[in-house]
Amino acid sequence: MTLMIKRYAYWISTGLLSLLYLGSATFYLSDLDAARQSIVSLGYPAYLIPVLITVKVLWVATVLSRLSVALSDLAYAGMFFHLILAFSAHINMAQYGAAIPAIVALLMLATSFLTQNAARAKQSPYVNG
Repeated sequence: MTLMIKRYAYWISTGLLSLLYLGSATFYLSDLDAARQSIVSLGYPAYLIPVLITVKVLWVATVLSRLSVALSDLAYAGMFFHLILAFSAHINMAQYGAAIPAIVALLMLATSFLTQNAARAKQSPYVNG
């Protein structure tokens, strides 16, 4: 994969993930009752909503600002586990169609993580090439 393609892949996948996470946090803030019902229907407690709002906004800020490579890589790991849990929650509740966005987001996350060194000046030691 050429350097230019990797850069485009990084910025497109990272931008889409950022929009997804900011959109999700905005939904939680704007329609708390629907967010509460959605979270509870998946078997999670409603008190996680403020935590999820905070974490999603901080993920975007951490990855886009990249003030610390270690913190950015930790944010990628946290998002990976969040998306795995989201996927498994939908599968466990037999909401198979609702699990598709988690799969797509996992693919975008992998793309963003694996192409980050091509697009960013501060290099992650966990990505080759």
